[in-house]
Amino acid sequence: MTNKEILLTAMQQSAIDSNCQSEDFTIMQNKVVLSQKNKKARKYLDLPFYCDLTSYGKNIVASVSEECADFTEQYINKYPVEHCFETPNLHVLNEELRKRGMAICFMAEYFLPDINELHSISCAYETKVLGPKDFACLYLPAWSNALCEKRKELDVLAVGAFKEGELIGLAGCSADCETMWQIGIDVLPEYRNQGIASALTSQLAIEVINRDIVPFYCCAWSNLKSVKNALRSGFKPAWVQMTAKSIKFIEEINQ
Repeated sequence: MTNKEILLTAMQQSAIDSNCQSEDFTIMQNKVVLSQKNKKARKYLDLPFYCDLTSYGKNIVASVSEECADFTEQYINKYPVEHCFETPNLHVLNEELRKRGMAICFMAEYFLPDINELHSISCAYETKVLGPKDFACLYLPAWSNALCEKRKELDVLAVGAFKEGELIGLAGCSADCETMWQIGIDVLPEYRNQGIASALTSQLAIEVINRDIVPFYCCAWSNLKSVKNALRSGFKPAWVQMTAKSIKFIEEINQ
C-alpha cells in the first residue's frame, strides 16, 4: 500500500460521504453538491448533511441541503479555503445557519498514515493485539476513546499495553466503512508521557494495513496532545471537515 493509494482510498470514501466524485477534492474550484444518504458512508455520519464542508487542501466540497446551498456557495467562494474553517470568517456562515435553526457543531482534522514514516514503536511495557472477545469487558469510561459502546459491533481490533497483567493503555479501531478503520487511543493518566500512546497507535496502524485496510485518525485541531500523538505515530494531516447540526442538538450536548 502506497501513500498515493491511501490518499485515494480516503478521497473515495469522502466522495461517498459527501455525494460527489473523488476527483472533486483535487480541483482548484470549490464545489457544492446536495447531500444524500448512502449505505456505504461512514457509519457514525448522520446523513443527509444540512451543511458540511470538507477540504483536502486545494478546495472545499460543500455537501448541503438545497435550503442552504446558495449561501454556502457564496461563503466558500468569498474567503480563502483555510479561512472558511476558522473565525472570524466562520461567523458569517454560522449567522446564516442560525437563522434556520442550525449552527456549526463538529470541527475535526483527519490524519492518514505516511508509509515512509510509519513503523512499529516500542514502549517500556508489554503490548498485545486484542480481538473483540478480548476487549468485550472493556467498555468503560477509561477506554471510551479506544472503544465505542454505542457501536460495539464496529470495534474490530485493538492493541493493549500491560504492566504486570494490568491494562494501562489501549488503542482500538472501528470498522466505520468498508475500506477504512478509525483509530482511537486511551492511556491511564498515571502512565502518560511515556510513549505508550504512540507505541499502541503505530502498532495498531500496522496491524490494520496488514489487513489491506486504511487506518485513519481524527481529532479536534485544538487537541494538541492528540495531534502530536498522530504525528509521532507516523500519521500526517490529510483533510479537515466541519459539520452543522441543529441548535437543539448542540444545546443537548452542552448540558
